Amino acid sequence: MPDSTPPGPPPGPRDPGDAWAVGPDGTKAWGLFGAAGLLVDDGAGRVLLQHRVEWSHHGGTWGIPGGARHQGEDAVTGALRESAEEAGVPHDGVDLRHTALLDLGFWTYTTVVGRAARPFEPVIADRESLALSWIPVDEVDDLPLHPGFGASWPALRASITTTPHVVVDAANVVGSVPDGWWKDRAGAAARLLSSVTALAVSGVTADVLALPFARWWPRWTVVLEGEARAASGSSDGALPRALDVVAAPGSGDDAVVDAARAAVEAGVGPVVVVTADRELRARVEALGAVVHGPSWLRDQF
Repeated sequence: MPDSTPPGPPPGPRDPGDAWAVGPDGTKAWGLFGAAGLLVDDGAGRVLLQHRVEWSHHGGTWGIPGGARHQGEDAVTGALRESAEEAGVPHDGVDLRHTALLDLGFWTYTTVVGRAARPFEPVIADRESLALSWIPVDEVDDLPLHPGFGASWPALRASITTTPHVVVDAANVVGSVPDGWWKDRAGAAARLLSSVTALAVSGVTADVLALPFARWWPRWTVVLEGEARAASGSSDGALPRALDVVAAPGSGDDAVVDAARAAVEAGVGPVVVVTADRELRARVEALGAVVHGPSWLRDQF
């Protein structure tokens, strides 16, 4: 989604990233450290699009809020910053879904895809927009689209509602490593929760879930049972919105099955259950879930 014309001069000091990246053949793209933009949907079949000012490259077309990444800035942070600056998107108002990467070798553009965590109205906050609107997904193709966004839109649209879900059989995962967990089940479960919390924040690479694009942020459900249930209240801070902790009142296996069934019935993405228990594996596979052993999860930590 290259944008080869820089925006107008900012009112304050420029970041080093606000400069041209030049390819071996002389091709130029704006953003010395690459660029990123945000494609966010509202959960009701609409996506937030920006009508670009006429003086910009491909002016008058529609695309997503975005721009050059700052020095040392990762793509997600850059996309969220740019969308806040250009469209008033709340910093904590987006639940991440996935990222799509366009890599030209000398320059990259990352599309960060997410869903609004709560309703908000976009606000034109700089000189780069003629309008900002929530556009029904079925009407996007009717607009004059920025060529880069237009080229990527079919694949992005196909996965706009996809949300993978990972259900973790905590007892089985904790028990897969002989680290003394039997002496402190709640402590071992708390350590597992800490690791899964980190994954909920950072996401996982697409190949881990056998999905397209670059990186995904699944929903997570961690099922605790027995003495490990005490770990459900051990977090030092608020858990990410994408992470649910279930303290099973009875059978942990039954709670895993219930969580997997609910995720499969939601029908918004692949469901992965993490367990090495053969009987539990058969039960959740019968529901349509994919099963991976504890090492699959631990390899992500």
